[in-house]
Amino acid sequence: MTATIDIQNNIALITMDDGKANAINFDMLAALNEAVDKAEADAKAIVLAGRENRFSGGFDLNAFASLGPEGVYKLLDAGAEFLLRLYGGPLPVVAACTGHAIAMGTFILHACDTRIGAAGEFKLGANETITGMNLPIFAIELAKARLNPVHYTRAMVQAFIYDPKGAVEAGYLDMLTDADKVVDTATGIAGQLSQLPGSAYAYNKRAMRKETLAAIKASIGKHHG
Repeated sequence: MTATIDIQNNIALITMDDGKANAINFDMLAALNEAVDKAEADAKAIVLAGRENRFSGGFDLNAFASLGPEGVYKLLDAGAEFLLRLYGGPLPVVAACTGHAIAMGTFILHACDTRIGAAGEFKLGANETITGMNLPIFAIELAKARLNPVHYTRAMVQAFIYDPKGAVEAGYLDMLTDADKVVDTATGIAGQLSQLPGSAYAYNKRAMRKETLAAIKASIGKHHG
């Protein structure tokens, strides 16, 4: 299992759960895209959640090791396409960050409209510099759009890993709640957002994010870093 969807009261709860770190690979992205397709057809808002104690540990490093350079670029581009769907899509998207979020896990948070995090001993951050990786364009652009500018260097260049309280200050999350209330809190907020006129929400979301969306789209299919 990688991702499931449950629609109740016009809210689509999409849950990532691979039984491990919710690594982002082609299988996970296919399941997520299929779920978003269904949500856009049958719901008015999305809640994107992880498994207990884990939102996502980022891209699947085992896949990176086996794909070869061209395969890695294809996976990065597929990830970028998914982020574009969330960040520029028509529906309100609320993240239920159920625990740790590392690297691509934090970029998914950036692509969601509102981010609810679990209080606790969790780690959130972009660790690319630590692992010797170059940041892809989508990570840089989303960080510029969502992070507190005071934290740009610390978060992205120096790869600082935050606790949930620090993640709110940095801009990875918008608010915290108890771990067992994250999904319910996110669902409540999604319910409120679903009451807004959908056409206006979709237009204003795309209009406000036009430059970021364009920069990410232009990077797809090109070599990263």
